[in-house]
Amino acid sequence: MSEVLFFIAGIGAVCGAIGVVTVRNPFYSVLALVFHLLSLAALFLLLEAQFVAAAQVVVYAGAVMVLYVFVVAYVGAAEPARLRAPVGRGQRVAAVLFGLALFIELAVAVLGSGLKAISTDGPTVDAGFGSPAQIGELLLTKFLLPFEVASFLLLIAAVGAVVLARRRGGIGADETEAVSLPDLRLPPGTGSMREGVGGVSSREPFELGAGGGNR
Repeated sequence: MSEVLFFIAGIGAVCGAIGVVTVRNPFYSVLALVFHLLSLAALFLLLEAQFVAAAQVVVYAGAVMVLYVFVVAYVGAAEPARLRAPVGRGQRVAAVLFGLALFIELAVAVLGSGLKAISTDGPTVDAGFGSPAQIGELLLTKFLLPFEVASFLLLIAAVGAVVLARRRGGIGADETEAVSLPDLRLPPGTGSMREGVGGVSSREPFELGAGGGNR
């Protein structure tokens, strides 16, 4: 059963990662990333890393994805095509070559470590491996610098989203544009007692005599 769940979660993680880079709509790209992170959480559960799986769902698939949704909302998901920067042929070729080189590097690393572990029984870990106490100790001692760098990257992403939205008019547009209110002044005689008197023009003077008649 665990082997079936492993292949399902692995295929889901790969499909979600491919959807992130291939889907044109930023909103659906974020949803593909959420699916990818949930598949990784399932893989962590199969590795008996319950705390890491819970943190994956709560922190990344929850809080960080909300940040990404705000970024998409600020920058504009339905931006017209004429405002987007054109992608040249050289950029496409460079992107394909870079992705291919990264894939080869990861494949060599995974296959190399996998071949070394074929004749072994797997790594030997302590009884408290993966517990919240051990993870907190590692994050505050050995991996303190990468942990803080990741925090700064998230902060820079949020600030960059606000700056891009401000340049494109998403934030502060109402403050710069002058709002012209319609002329609410009424014509002469409108809304006064003169309208209640029939046959009297609003521009003609209206006088009452001593007997109550018009003069």
